[in-house]
Amino acid sequence: MPSTEFTHETVTLKQIASDVLEYARDRGATAAETEVSEGFGQGVTVRRGEVETIEYNRDKGVGVSVYIGKQRGHASTSDFSRKALRDTVDAALSIARLTASDEFSGLADADLLATEFPDLDLYHPWSISVEEAVELARSSESAAFAADRLVSNSEGATVSVQQSHFAYGNSHGFLAGYPSSRHSVMCAVIAGKDETMQRDDWYTTARAAADLEPAADVGSRAGKRAARRVGARKVATVRVPVLFEAPIASSLLGHFVAAVSGGSLYRKSSFLLDSLGKQVFSSIVNIHDLPHVRKGLASSPFDDEGVATRARDVVGSGVVEGYFLGSYSARKLGMKSTGNAGGNHNLVMDSTGEDFAALLKKMGTGLLVTEMLGQGINMVTGDYSRGAAGFWVENGEIAYPVQEVTVAGNLKDIFGNIIAIGTDVMVRGSRQTGSILVEGLTVAGE
Repeated sequence: MPSTEFTHETVTLKQIASDVLEYARDRGATAAETEVSEGFGQGVTVRRGEVETIEYNRDKGVGVSVYIGKQRGHASTSDFSRKALRDTVDAALSIARLTASDEFSGLADADLLATEFPDLDLYHPWSISVEEAVELARSSESAAFAADRLVSNSEGATVSVQQSHFAYGNSHGFLAGYPSSRHSVMCAVIAGKDETMQRDDWYTTARAAADLEPAADVGSRAGKRAARRVGARKVATVRVPVLFEAPIASSLLGHFVAAVSGGSLYRKSSFLLDSLGKQVFSSIVNIHDLPHVRKGLASSPFDDEGVATRARDVVGSGVVEGYFLGSYSARKLGMKSTGNAGGNHNLVMDSTGEDFAALLKKMGTGLLVTEMLGQGINMVTGDYSRGAAGFWVENGEIAYPVQEVTVAGNLKDIFGNIIAIGTDVMVRGSRQTGSILVEGLTVAGE
């Protein structure tokens, strides 16, 4: 059974951070920040009932950023010895002295740093032995084969257990950290034979093992999803409504985050420049950034720079109400950090109340997308063109599986033409939404 304990206690990580900051100051840094982290875990993969891989990981590291005025240098090490830590600080200082001054560089503003640290219930160690993990993976894969007679092969079932903790400190006097965990069960199988073969998968991930979907359910869903794709065909090129299934729909949230994140905005490499206060989505869309959700997969009391996080609306009735900014990008834009150094937190799009069946009925005839292929997105113009697979829908009912088609449009139009958001929310990562129905996209096929 793997240990649920870390090699170093959190108090030790904090002491290392304090020592690094003190040494940086003594060596002439006008400001400094550091993160000290440690993590470990195991992963077991079973394929066709046999153990394919057993992997263990145990990692640790220290990253140091120092400032000499407005010159910045960064270095890192995986060695916690006193000499290695001092050598790392010296290396960062050497880099800083050779770096051009940047008026926007520096630590986060002291008045924005977190002073309260709510317990967000992010750490749930899972004491599962390799043997138990193997049996869990086998049960998932077996359920996939039992789900449908068309399931003919397996890419494997995996059970992963991960735990980590860290301490972040800077020369403003900020020093804090906490442990977290993330566990998952995944199964991927193949249905059909020869030219009819189709692949699909399913997975579940959570902070606590008790919150994972049962392994057998994961396998069963993977098997059914692969089997229902057998017999897929192309469709003629047509302009129709498109329903993005919930696991795929979250990618649309990802494109929005990328477009209104500081780096894209100050580099002017976004199709949503100067969008604050403007209507970008249809009026039914409301999106919230929620950093304090208990057990949330992207919850945190502070961001990567120590800035306090807070719940906020980033889209209200389709209007952009907030960007995603760290300190550097905020200064470049003449704004304040939003507590998003490191990215968004739990980004949640409100449902408009329809379940999945109701979304199909509302669509009538169109394409249900269950898989996206490729990265055909131009973030400067918003042009969107990605390979897709899924199902053709007629009169609100799934008619047959579809493959080798392309869904094309512009993200501005996609966002503006959202007409419904389902209740079938998937919680697998930092971006959460139900299935999204978009009016009028080009589906290019034969």
